[in-house]
Amino acid sequence: MGSPLEGCVSSLRNSMQLLDSSINILDSGVNDFPRLCKVLQTTRHFELISEPDLHAAQTALLSEIRPEVENLLQRVSNYLDKLERREQSLIAKCDLNEGRLGGDAAGESAFRPSSRTSRAKTPSGEGGRRMTALQELKYKSIRQKKERLSYAVETLEMQAKQRERQLRMSMAAPQQFLDDDDDE
Repeated sequence: MGSPLEGCVSSLRNSMQLLDSSINILDSGVNDFPRLCKVLQTTRHFELISEPDLHAAQTALLSEIRPEVENLLQRVSNYLDKLERREQSLIAKCDLNEGRLGGDAAGESAFRPSSRTSRAKTPSGEGGRRMTALQELKYKSIRQKKERLSYAVETLEMQAKQRERQLRMSMAAPQQFLDDDDDE
């Protein structure tokens, strides 16, 4: 009786060992299950949206950005106009100062007639006569007065142009606002 019982016991022990190794294998496989769940979980990196939603977002962004861009462009345009006016003013001042400083060298040659033309215009007996000191002083004072008056005229012309430009800009701003309203 001992031998059939021993066979059953050994068979039972083998089954227990096999079951124990199966449990160990399952335990090691299931032990990492929470990490596997997280690894295998799908994550959406890119959201797909519909085309109308995309167009609506673009329109909203455009309506938000457009006024700012137009404002910046207007400011740049105004600043460039200001710089242009300043440049013209500086050029005019430079020309005037050159005329004032270079009066003896270059300025007198422009205002005084040449010796040939003065001889031709004067009577034959007085062709080679030079100006007296008194005439020279009168001539210089008249020339300076002419330069001052031409500078004043240039200044007034520049002011008139500036006011005209400001008037055009002030008239264009409401018109532009009306054009923008018509577009919408």
